[in-house]
Amino acid sequence: MNDAGWVPVAPPGVGHLRGGRPFPQEAADALADATLRSNLTGATTRIRAKRDAAVAEVPDWEQLRAAGAAIKDDVLAHLDTYLLQLEEQVTARGGTVHWAADAVEANRIVVDLVRAAGADEVVKVKSMATQEIGLNEALAAAGVAPIETDLAELIVQLGDDWPSHFLVPAIHRNRTEIRDIFRRAMPGADPDLPDEPAALAEASRRYLRARFLAADVAISGANFAVAETGTLAVVESEGNGRMCLTLPRTLVTVMGIEKLLPRWTDLEVFMQLLPRSSTAERMNPYTSFWSGATEGQDFHLVLLDNGRTATLADHAGRAALRCIRCSACLNVCPVYERVGGHAYGSVYPGPIGAVLSPQLTGIGSNATLPFASTLCGACYQACPVAIDIPTMLVHLRERAVAAGAEPIAERAAMRVMAWLMTSPRRWGAGLAALRAG
Repeated sequence: MNDAGWVPVAPPGVGHLRGGRPFPQEAADALADATLRSNLTGATTRIRAKRDAAVAEVPDWEQLRAAGAAIKDDVLAHLDTYLLQLEEQVTARGGTVHWAADAVEANRIVVDLVRAAGADEVVKVKSMATQEIGLNEALAAAGVAPIETDLAELIVQLGDDWPSHFLVPAIHRNRTEIRDIFRRAMPGADPDLPDEPAALAEASRRYLRARFLAADVAISGANFAVAETGTLAVVESEGNGRMCLTLPRTLVTVMGIEKLLPRWTDLEVFMQLLPRSSTAERMNPYTSFWSGATEGQDFHLVLLDNGRTATLADHAGRAALRCIRCSACLNVCPVYERVGGHAYGSVYPGPIGAVLSPQLTGIGSNATLPFASTLCGACYQACPVAIDIPTMLVHLRERAVAAGAEPIAERAAMRVMAWLMTSPRRWGAGLAALRAG
C-alpha cells in the first residue's frame, strides 16, 4: 500500500525497484571505483554534447516540450477512459489485452502465455518494464530461457550484471570489459575476439541471428500506445526490435499504463522529442507500429500498474508518469555521473528514478533516493516533457521525513552535497549558489 494506506504499490520481494542497501552506502562503493567513474564521465559527456547539438536544430523545441507535457497530463487526467479505448481497439484488431495489478500478476500472465505457446526460449526487446517486474527470473524459474537482444542489454545479461542507464544499459562497461564478457559467456564466441567495436557488434549479430530465427515467442516493451487506434510503437536503433516484433508466432508486449497517447497525431510531437533527447538523432533508424494481431502472429498486450495508480494519486508527484524514458536527465545529473545507475537500487536510476521509484514502491522502501540530488535543476531543463524533478524531490523529501526516515535522509543529503562540492565541475546557477552559500 502507499503511505496513505489505500492504493497498492509495487510488491516487495519481486522485481527490481528496491535496492538491498540505502543509496548512501551503494554510492560510497561506486565512488571508490575509478574505472566506473571514468567510463561514466566519458560516456555522459559525449551524449550531452550530441544531444545539445540535435536539440539546437529545432527552433520550436520549447513549444514541443510544452505540447508533450500537455498531452501526457491529458492522459493522466483521463487514464481510465483512454485505457478502455485502447483495450477496445486492440481487441477489435485481433489482439488480447491482459490487466496486471502488479509484478506478480504480470509475471504469471506472461509465463502462462509462453507455456501455452510451448516455448522454452524467448527473445526480448525494450526490456525496462520487464526488468521492473523481474520477468527474466520468473521465466527462468519456469524453465524458459530469456534472451535479451538489445546489444547493451545482452552485454549486461551475459555479464550477470544489471542495467545502469535507460539508453545505454552497459554504460558502466568499457569495450575491453565487454570483450572479456563475450569471450567468457557468449556461446560460439571466438576465444581470440578483439575489443574493436565492429568485431564485438559482429559477434553479437551472429549469436542473435540464430536466436531470432529459432524463437516462437517474443516479449517486448513499448514506447507508446495510441488509444484512438490501438497502435503500439517501438523505436530503436539496431534492428533487433523489428526482428522480435515480426518473426515469432507469438508476441507479448508488457507496457506500463502511463505509456498512452490519446490520438495518432500526438505521435508527431513525441517522434521529435524522443530521438533527439535519447540518441541525439533526428529520427530513430527503426520505428515499428502495429495494431492488434498481424497475419500469422498472435498478439497479447499486458497493461501493467505496479504502483502507477499510487503515483497518480499524488497530485504533487504524478507528473513523474509523463516520463518517456529518454535518459536526458541522467546524462546531465552530476550525481548520476559520479555514482552510476546501480547505486540507486532500481531499474530506474538517476533523477527520474529518484522521484519515480519511491512512488512506485512507497516512500518507506526508497526513502534516501529523493536526497540523491543537489537540486541544481539541470534535469528539469533537459527533460523533453518538462517534468519539474527538483520540486518533486523536495515534495518527496517531506514525505520521507514524515514517514520517519529523517536521520538517514539527512545523511544522504549531506553526502551528496559533499561529493559535488569537491568536484571541479560546475552545474548551473543553482549549484553555484549552494556552493557560495
